[in-house]
Amino acid sequence: LVPLFIFTFGQMIGAPHGEVVEYYARPFPAIVAGLTLAVGFMHFKNGVQVLIKDYVHGSMRKPLILVMICVSYGAAATGLFAVAKLAL
Repeated sequence: LVPLFIFTFGQMIGAPHGEVVEYYARPFPAIVAGLTLAVGFMHFKNGVQVLIKDYVHGSMRKPLILVMICVSYGAAATGLFAVAKLAL
């Protein structure tokens, strides 16, 4: 997935806004970007959970995990909204 994202996203670096919007209006680049965002933030969520479980002790462990899960899903939703806005 990451090589596909690099090839689709890399083509648009430095391009004018109109060209980027036109490019992401096509289904393939939009789907690749959306999947990369979703998988990336779920990977982030799992990694932060492991980090918190390893290094945080006591009563702050569960609240921190819950906060980071909410942050992860919120960031994923924001990214997917941005891609959808570009694609539509």
